Amino acid sequence: MPLYFAYGSNMDRAAMARRCPGAEPVEVARLHRHRFVIMREGYASVVRDPGHTVWGLLWSLTLADIPPLDRYEGVAGGLYVKAQQPVTVAGGGVRRALIYLGRSQGGAPRPGYLEGVVAAAREAGLPGPYLRGLEAMLR
Repeated sequence: MPLYFAYGSNMDRAAMARRCPGAEPVEVARLHRHRFVIMREGYASVVRDPGHTVWGLLWSLTLADIPPLDRYEGVAGGLYVKAQQPVTVAGGGVRRALIYLGRSQGGAPRPGYLEGVVAAAREAGLPGPYLRGLEAMLR
């Protein structure tokens, strides 16, 4: 089963159940040396930044979940590209996971988008300081 690291709207369990019915949440994980950003299109992405860490939710996917996830992420249209990245899980273990990387930077979140990301991050149990950083982007 492939692993997928979600750091934006795909942390939302109900939304993932609709998009990828075979997906199962595994645990909270972190992507080191990256920073959470909003793209020109108003959606989340991550960029390399040695001083930061992005927290998210690690999912176990079925192979059938990948095509609908690619469609949702706009891979064919060039909105996101797919990559494999090492993420750190509880206890310090490292797992390789699929991650979607946005192709642009420097935008404002679409109305209601970031609120949904914050709510999903809270439900996933991401660390308080990281949550406060996401919430600060709402202001």
